[in-house]
Amino acid sequence: MDDPMRVYRAKRDTAHINVTTKYDIVGFISSGTYGRVYKANTKNVKDELWAIKKFKPDKEGDVVTYTGISQSAIREIALNREIFHVNVVALREVILEDKSIYMVFEYAEHDFLQVIHHYSQTLRTSIPAALLKSLTYQLLNGLLYLHNCHILHRDLKPANILITSKGVVKIGDLGLARITYQPLQPLFAGDKVVVTIWYRAPELLMGAKHYHKAVDCWAVGCVLAELASLRPIFKGDEAKLDSKKNVPFQKDQLLKILEVLGTPEERDWPGIRSMPEYANVKRLDTYPNRLYEWCRNRLPSNSGYELLNQLFAYDPDKRLNAREALLHKWFHEEPLPTMNVFDTTSDAQLPPRRRISHDDAPSMMPAQATQALPAGQFSQQAHLQSQTHGSAGSFASLSGGGHPRKKGRLA
Repeated sequence: MDDPMRVYRAKRDTAHINVTTKYDIVGFISSGTYGRVYKANTKNVKDELWAIKKFKPDKEGDVVTYTGISQSAIREIALNREIFHVNVVALREVILEDKSIYMVFEYAEHDFLQVIHHYSQTLRTSIPAALLKSLTYQLLNGLLYLHNCHILHRDLKPANILITSKGVVKIGDLGLARITYQPLQPLFAGDKVVVTIWYRAPELLMGAKHYHKAVDCWAVGCVLAELASLRPIFKGDEAKLDSKKNVPFQKDQLLKILEVLGTPEERDWPGIRSMPEYANVKRLDTYPNRLYEWCRNRLPSNSGYELLNQLFAYDPDKRLNAREALLHKWFHEEPLPTMNVFDTTSDAQLPPRRRISHDDAPSMMPAQATQALPAGQFSQQAHLQSQTHGSAGSFASLSGGGHPRKKGRLA
């Protein structure tokens, strides 16, 4: 009599469809800490584009060894399968094949980092107010949904915030996200360091073990400031973990914040005295608040300054939350945010389409399509993200079409 499990496995393997059987791999987008991201098309379906994130196998020494599924992959899969919102990247399916995990996302033609680079390096002009408001409003709208689902993103930065070709903002890369409602373990457990250093809230820099949604709202403030000035507002150098994985005092990053926002007063942030790094902060020089001066030529609207100032409140309990930020008067003044962020953007100002390349390393690319490229001829966007922001987000979008001028106000 046949072994029932053997019969089941044979039937399962026969029915299994490989990634490359279902999708045509168009090209390589970028690589990050956990894997590689590819642009793909559904076979025999025109213009149905996807971003496929392939997780790397774990390494033990110089030999690639399968040691299971990473915590980040499990977290990202579990959360993405349970959520759906217009401003959060959608997961189509997860495929397990040859001890590798493939996450198939909707494809996005752009991201915030690409827009920043386009305006700073190519157009050499500031991002128009209408575009700036639309990008920020849709980002906050997606973040409000995540927070209402009790999800902390914990890694908001320009490279992880995507824009479809239809001008819809999509929050991506939930690899560091956590559930805050009755979590199985404390937020600090397993993730001693969260949020890329330039976007890390002061309570995290001060060593807080307990924190909440305000860390994401601080990051939104950093992203808004970067869109307005075309460069990170708090660009500090990160002190790395020591050999015992102890988290060091992030002196340089805190100094960058103090130089703009001034030294926090204990009356404004009563909880600062209980912070593990409080003694180290007391040894630093005292600085005045210069945010209004910083905003003068970068975010000249008074209400824009007020929004940024409230997102940068030192005390996380007094910091503006996503819902309050969406209701802020800045979004209700002309120009109003639009459903398509590119609604008022001329064709000449549109950011270029995401560049892809044929990866010359072992990959999912078909053998006949894999060609060696001249040195350095990888995606400009991949280079920007790996060099500037450290890891590739999960790229995604609604379609690979053009930029239809779909009218509609959001506020």
